Amino acid sequence: MPATLSCDVAIVGGGLAGGLIALALRKKRPDCDIRIVEGGSRIGGNHLWSFFASDVAPADRWLTAPLICHGWRSYDVAFPEHVRTLRQGYYSIESRRLDQVVRAELPEQAVMTRRKVLAASPTAVVLADGDRIEAKGVIDCRGPAEMSALRCGWQKFYGRELALAEAHGLERPVIMDATVEQLDGYRFLYALPFSATCVFLEDTYYSDTPDLDPVALGSRIDGYAEARGWHVDRIVREEGGALPVVMGGDFEAYWQAGGNKVAKAGGRAGLFHPLTSYTLPDAVRTATLVAAASDLGGPALHRLLHDFARSTWRRRGFYRMLAAMLFKAAEPQERYRILQRFYRLDPQLIGRFYAGHSTLFDQLRLVSGKPPVPIGRAVAAIRGGGR
Repeated sequence: MPATLSCDVAIVGGGLAGGLIALALRKKRPDCDIRIVEGGSRIGGNHLWSFFASDVAPADRWLTAPLICHGWRSYDVAFPEHVRTLRQGYYSIESRRLDQVVRAELPEQAVMTRRKVLAASPTAVVLADGDRIEAKGVIDCRGPAEMSALRCGWQKFYGRELALAEAHGLERPVIMDATVEQLDGYRFLYALPFSATCVFLEDTYYSDTPDLDPVALGSRIDGYAEARGWHVDRIVREEGGALPVVMGGDFEAYWQAGGNKVAKAGGRAGLFHPLTSYTLPDAVRTATLVAAASDLGGPALHRLLHDFARSTWRRRGFYRMLAAMLFKAAEPQERYRILQRFYRLDPQLIGRFYAGHSTLFDQLRLVSGKPPVPIGRAVAAIRGGGR
């Protein structure tokens, strides 16, 4: 017989945004009865999330600290005409760790995995098996909504965690190695040394299309490892995907595409960096915002998260303008020059950029001087893509 379950807050989607909201509510509102509903077998799926120390405010680090699996004090970038080490903390969270922490912190009945959701309203969730959840408030965190309201390029990636026969010799992460052949837009390799003989390699592209060819990208990862003399014992894990890089669009239309009047978080709310596609900084801010809310009812949660997402969208017009310059002003094989110039700037400015907190001075500095793209195209991109 179908059952009707009752709770205070139902979180639909157990990815990063949903998991962090559940943990924040459990910590700050221990009496709040939560359900987190995920179609997959575990919270977080099969993902790796990385972030800079400056991405998370000191007051919010209690939320991310238990989740961190790997950390470093500095990182490298490499371009054809510029190589640099930046002294800034960098961290990674593995999805299996998110799953472990959520299950350890929440009561067993609160974590509902392998449960497909058919529909969600401000106060109810309908499951495919006929069960229904009645909640005071529902938050939909099921990933990006239909994207036609936004003008997008794509950051697509394919990564492998590799167990090596011998030590790789990396002292710190390589966030961008753009010395590789430039294919399908701006291309770079991303390398995280998890241990002396374990490395995560990701082949990433700022591309005009979201098409992903895992076979071809896997071959390029193999070539990169071979060129460095790394002998692979086995592939531990693989992941891939395509993330939107937003040049403009209609926020309200995008919000409604994800479900009118239903509170939303994460990609479904448009809460990601328009140019880097980073989700973690916004996911942390959203989780702490929800945990501090005085009213967790459906209408109040919708107002809270809609207004937060809308104000975040409005503040980030500058990043959408830069995304338009990257995709519309630069030839695909020359896009690396924009990032090469960016990484010559002050490390604090770079940190604020990734966190989505660029100051007016930062913005002026980023667009001052001779642009690394044709001036006419840059002006056209600014006029057409940044509104």
